[in-house]
Amino acid sequence: MSPARKAGGSARRGWLALIAIVALVLALLLWVHGPKALDFAGGQSVELAEYHGADPTGVALALQGADPVKRGEYLARAADCMVCHTARGGTPYAGGFAFNLPFGTLYSTNITPDKETGIGGYSDAQFLAALHRGVRADGAWLYPAMPYTSYTYMSDADALAIKAYLFNLAPVHAPARADSLSFPFNQRWLLGIWAALFNPDRRFQPNAARSPEWNRGAYVSEALAHCGECHTPRNVAFALNNRKKFAGAVTAGWRAYNITPDATTGVGGWHEAVLAYLSRGHADGHGTASGPMGEAVDHSLSRLASEDVRAVATYLASVPAVKSSDLPAILPTPADASHRVGAAGVDGSGKQVFEGACVSCHDWSGVSALTSLATLTGARAVNDSSARNIAQVVLGGANRETPDGLVSMPAFGSIYSDEEIAAVANYVSARFGSKGSSLNAGDVAGFRREVAQ
Repeated sequence: MSPARKAGGSARRGWLALIAIVALVLALLLWVHGPKALDFAGGQSVELAEYHGADPTGVALALQGADPVKRGEYLARAADCMVCHTARGGTPYAGGFAFNLPFGTLYSTNITPDKETGIGGYSDAQFLAALHRGVRADGAWLYPAMPYTSYTYMSDADALAIKAYLFNLAPVHAPARADSLSFPFNQRWLLGIWAALFNPDRRFQPNAARSPEWNRGAYVSEALAHCGECHTPRNVAFALNNRKKFAGAVTAGWRAYNITPDATTGVGGWHEAVLAYLSRGHADGHGTASGPMGEAVDHSLSRLASEDVRAVATYLASVPAVKSSDLPAILPTPADASHRVGAAGVDGSGKQVFEGACVSCHDWSGVSALTSLATLTGARAVNDSSARNIAQVVLGGANRETPDGLVSMPAFGSIYSDEEIAAVANYVSARFGSKGSSLNAGDVAGFRREVAQ
């Protein structure tokens, strides 16, 4: 074979190899990219102006004639802005809340109208760019701890109503705390590539094949309440994996459980109890919300009009059911009322901690004689063999003012050792759940770090 023919063959093989590599990279990107939040619904999505049903965006019916500030207050609560932009014990909306991530700590920013340290200098266009695209007024990219991949579905009118509300607050001078992220996560310019892959950057389009209530529920759940940011697992690029939409994930040190319509590991068997849980943070036979979900109920979901809560429940019931393989079916029956029965083989120190700190409220049966808010029977957390949320509520307590009354469980993180908290979590899951856990002191120490402020 002549040298020229050999060279030509080598060049062709080189090109073929390059094409194969490019095709593999593109296929990997497409797989990681996955479906968007509403792709599961099928039907035909139309521009909002072309939709013939009731406008699913905006505020609840009773507030539709209100001024922009009042409407913005409702929408800001629906979007749960305050919780993430308020440090523990800090001034509302002044920032400083710590997001403890696997690669460092990120702090939320001041969104009061202070012109030096807040957003007082933002124009309408700059505010929309931040909410929809994740770009700050100075052109820098925002980390997706700010859920702009969900807020991107928010209408311009709703976003600007939120701006009107925020600009009506008293300005607070609160400089941003410095983030402590490891390389390469401290390189903001990389977020531009991430956003190009994972931010659809489009406003909500109603689905003409679905009911007006479904469309309203989709808008509230996706564009405002951003349920998927906690309840949908992440892919390798830390974007939402909508192939397992709402199937549950670990967020801020807590487990956000499966909220798909799966009958055993999701909320498919809850029916009307979903409405109670969303609007009150408690449903008899299903437990009481704590941690980030408790905050979401107290500051956001419980403030929504009843028709919006019902619309959310309608939407949740429509997503594909996903079964969580690591969650056993819930044990709905109380434990024995006698301390001498149950949880055999579990470390005795867990029982001692429970007897000293827990039984007076929760009872040996798990059915509280004081308040249904303290009943353990039927709760997903005690039937989760990871016992993560049991340990977290023992560590940090639960203090919430719910429509059903005050939830006040003291924090035991400074009283008991990691070993003792692991032991009592294992005892609770074994006594009141369908499958006991096997936490150790190292696990609990890790849980502490994940929620440290």
